[in-house]
Formats: sequence, structure tokens, C-alpha cells
Amino acid sequence: MIVFRWSLLAGLVLAGAATAQTTEPPDAAKLLPPELPWQGKSAALMVKAGDPWETPFEASGGIRTPRYDETVAWLKKLADASPQVSMVSLGKSPEGRDLWLVIASAGGAQTPDALQAEGKPILFAQGGIHSGEIDGKDAGMMFLRDLTVRGTKKELLTRASFLFLPIFNVDGHERFSRFGRINQRGPVESGWRTTAQNLNLNRDYTKLDAPEMRCLIDALKAWAPDLYLDIHVTDGQDQQYDITWSYNGPYAWSPNEAAWMDAVLSPALTRDLRGMGHIPGPYAGFVKNNDPESGIHIGTSSPRFSDGYGSARHLAAVLVETHSLKPYRQRVLGTYVLLESALRTLGAHGKELREARVADQKLRPEQITLTWKDGPAESEPMDYLGVRFRRVPSEVTGGMRTEWLGQPVTLRIPRVIESVPDKTVSRPRAYWIPPVWPEVIDRLERHGIMLERQKEGHEMAVTMYRIKNPKLAKTAFEGHVGVSGEAIPEKRKEWFPPGSVRISTDQPLGDLAVLLLEPESVDSFYQWGFFLSTLQNTEYVEDYVMEPLAAEMLQQNTDLAAAYKQALVDTAFAHDPKARLEWLYRRSGYADDRWNLYPVAREE
Repeated sequence: MIVFRWSLLAGLVLAGAATAQTTEPPDAAKLLPPELPWQGKSAALMVKAGDPWETPFEASGGIRTPRYDETVAWLKKLADASPQVSMVSLGKSPEGRDLWLVIASAGGAQTPDALQAEGKPILFAQGGIHSGEIDGKDAGMMFLRDLTVRGTKKELLTRASFLFLPIFNVDGHERFSRFGRINQRGPVESGWRTTAQNLNLNRDYTKLDAPEMRCLIDALKAWAPDLYLDIHVTDGQDQQYDITWSYNGPYAWSPNEAAWMDAVLSPALTRDLRGMGHIPGPYAGFVKNNDPESGIHIGTSSPRFSDGYGSARHLAAVLVETHSLKPYRQRVLGTYVLLESALRTLGAHGKELREARVADQKLRPEQITLTWKDGPAESEPMDYLGVRFRRVPSEVTGGMRTEWLGQPVTLRIPRVIESVPDKTVSRPRAYWIPPVWPEVIDRLERHGIMLERQKEGHEMAVTMYRIKNPKLAKTAFEGHVGVSGEAIPEKRKEWFPPGSVRISTDQPLGDLAVLLLEPESVDSFYQWGFFLSTLQNTEYVEDYVMEPLAAEMLQQNTDLAAAYKQALVDTAFAHDPKARLEWLYRRSGYADDRWNLYPVAREE
């Protein structure tokens, strides 16, 4: 009978869902803003129809991206034909697909040691972290072909090597349909934003939940690239720019590498893209949503994102964003030009970038910035290549909506950069973590942070944090329930049992360790919810015991009595007998001393 009722209920639910959408959704591509005309020189990069090495993208006339199996088959054919190309699997996805890394080098290296032995700077380009944003995969396939079997760009491999991860989110890639990126002009079908576990890989660089991300971090450690490109397609406003990029500036955690990107990389990318008929620009939002005249806002990424993570671990990392409203063909060709320009620039100036990286790795700033806030608008406005729009009443919502008109316009507007330190913390000598937190310890080690495992126990004076007013997020986010609160330092004598780890901040990844372990850092393991059990109040007291104990405490301790009298000034507290008794219990010596105590200690 229960089964029958459940089946009936399920049928009613499904029937209700079906009636909500009885016809196939309209083709969103026909509803997008007007397309801006484009005729770029980069169109000549596509081979002629019937060429034995045309990619599936080219064979479709620039409107289609291949499925996972088709992509892998094409790349294996290339590796079989070219001694400069090899492929290795970085590991398996949750659904069992290989994450293929393609290595292109003059010497045909197949291992990290062999690639490093060639002595050339290394570019690592990654496509499909969001598999609906797949421009990097098709551009990289064309570029690999021209570097090797076709030979039109072969001279680039004499100066630098190329690592290519065509599809990072391989499972999401195979959630393949035309009903994905509703605000994107092609390809005709593509994959999904999140993984089979519904995780957004571009929020996972620090917490390392996804097997795919663990494979990538292992690869970054093993292959040690000099420059890392993470290729996306942007959302948001209409604009003339068809390709944009960003990275954390010289004010952030890797000032020397950022200065190299400012002085060398960005000018080269801009020059080469313009020379091939593209319109490069800054990746930014508006100071006020959907209001170009309010100015451009350039954020600083936290380490959960690729460019923020690169800044924190001293790896020059660039977030590349083509523009979703540009045709797929135009976006892929722009990405090709960017890849070529980056590899050429790295080949010519890789030595300076390596020197900048070593300099950043040696920095030991006394203060580490955990969060950033906006600086003042720059004194010199910038020319922003926008598109005219108007705000019109919405017949659907009753509010106002933005209507983009497809007419180019140049605006002279201010630029605001999120470059001023907000929350900062002093750099401790080291952190101590008891062995009872293996998930955190394992992740630190996975990042490449050096740990000292203790064979014996230690008692020592440390600083720990008591979290005041901890709050859980209202909804889950990326597989976790976030935690916030004010971290109040306490001086304590603490016992660390055998198996505890000491993490010195005097190491190349010392800044990353601080950002992962300080509880007020937005990407700390604490705020991601790895220490939820510390929020549990596990011991209680009965009123019949606490009442006489409280009376005796107040009689014997004049300082406590004075503090209690001061607390009673709060009228709400004074009229809450339970809160008053709890206040006294917390000061009785019987309450749990470790309630809301963050278990990671600072060795000052």
C-alpha cells in the first residue's frame, strides 16, 4: 500500500513537471542581441575543406565542437603522426574518463623530467574547465597541428614547450546538448558547466574536492609550467571586445610575475590579437551592474579561482575569457592567436619570467592580505569599447530590462581596481595541526606545501583563535556549508600529540599556507566548512546544579560579579534567565573550553 501511494505521488509530481513545459524550448540563439560584424585576418588560420589535418571544428565550418571520444581520437592520430607530440593520462574522472594531457616539445618529451631536461620555458593551456565554454579545446587542436604535422608554427617549439589539457571537465563535457549556455552564440551543441558530482572546478583550486582538480594540481607540481592559461567564455554585458583576460596585479601575492605580465605578456597579446583583426580588452565588470557609464571594475581573485590560485602559489596564471555573444568561429580563432602569442612571448622572455617567479618564491612579507577592497578610481579614465543599450519596461516581470542595440560606442569612463588590502594578518613562524584533521593535512600536502610530521608529542605556547558568533551559510555551496565569524586570538599552552604536523611559512608556498589556514581568509579550510564539528556544544549543565554554583561563584569572585553586573545592563540579557545562567556556566570551569576554538595553532 505504501509503495502504491509513493508511486502515485511520484506520478503526480512527474505529471506536474511535464505540464510546466509541454513544448521544446525556443532556440535562444535567435533571441540574442544583434551580432557585430567581423572579418579578421585570423580566418586564414583555418585549413581548406578536405585537408587531411582539418579539425572537426574546421570541418563544420566553425560552428561545431567534437565530443570527447572524437577529440581524443583526433589527438591520438596527431600523436602517432608527430614525434614532437605525446599524450599522458593525468587520471580518471568520477565517471571513468581519462584526463588527457598533450605534450608538444622539440625533443618529443613524454615525462616531466624529460621536458625539464630540454631546458625551455613551458606554457600550460587548459580548456573546458566549464565544458560549455569549450573554445580553448578547438583552438588548441588547431594550434597543435600547426606546431607539428603541418609545420606552419614549428619554429615556436625551438624556444618553448606546450602542454595542453583540452578538456578538464570531461564528464560535464559529455552532458552534451544545445540546451546549455543560453546566452552564448555557439557552438551548436556543447557540454555542461559542472562535473558529474555537480562541482564547479573553477571554485575548487584550494579545497581540492574533485578528483579532476587533484589530477590537475598534481600535474602542475610535476610538469612545473612557467605560464598557465585557463580558457573560458565570459557572461554578462555586450561589448566590442571578443577576447579578454585578467590576472591578479602586482599588489597581490606574486608582484614580480604580475609585473612581467603587465610589462611583457599583456602588450604582446594585445598587439598580436589586434594585428589579426581581433578586439582584445580587459576582463572586467561594471562598477554598477549593467551600467557601463559607472565605470569598469577589475576584481582581485581569491585562491579558489585559477588566477588567484596562481598568484598565491607563485605561478603566472591568466584567466582568458572570450566573449559569449561573438560567433563561435571568431572566438576560437581569437583563442588560437592568443595561444600562439603566449608561446612566442614565453619563448622570447621566459628567462625573465623564471627570474620573477624565483623572486616571488623568496618573498616573506610580514603581513599577508586575506581580502581586498576597491581603491579609488584611477585619475585617467579609459576608453571602453562598448555597445549601445537602453533600459525598457519588461512585459514579463513588470520591471526594467536591458536591451542591447548592436551599435558600437566608445565611452570615456573611470576604472576601479580592487587593490587595497582589507583584512590582513601577520605572518606566523609556523602553523600546527593535530593529526585528527587528516582531510586538511592531506590537502595541504597535495598542494605541495612542505609539512614536518612529528614523531613525538609537543607542548608549547601558541596563539589560537576563538570564533565569535560563527554563522553557517543558509545553503550549500560547492559541496560544503560555509562558515563565517570573527576570529579572536588567544594565547594558550597546547599539547600536540604524535602525528601532528608543523607547517613552516618560511617556504616557497608559505603564503598559500597562510591563505588556507587563517580562518578569516575567504578560501580557508575553516570557511569552506572543514571544521564544522568545532561548532558543536557537547557538554551541558542542569539548572539545579548551576543555580547554587553560580551563587557561590559570584560570592567568591568580585571581578566576576562586577562583569556580571555590567552584562546585566543589556536589558534583553537581564530578562533572559537561561542566557544569564549560560553566561555564568561558560565561566565556571566546567564548560567545554574547546567550543568554537579553531584547532589550527600559530607558532609566533
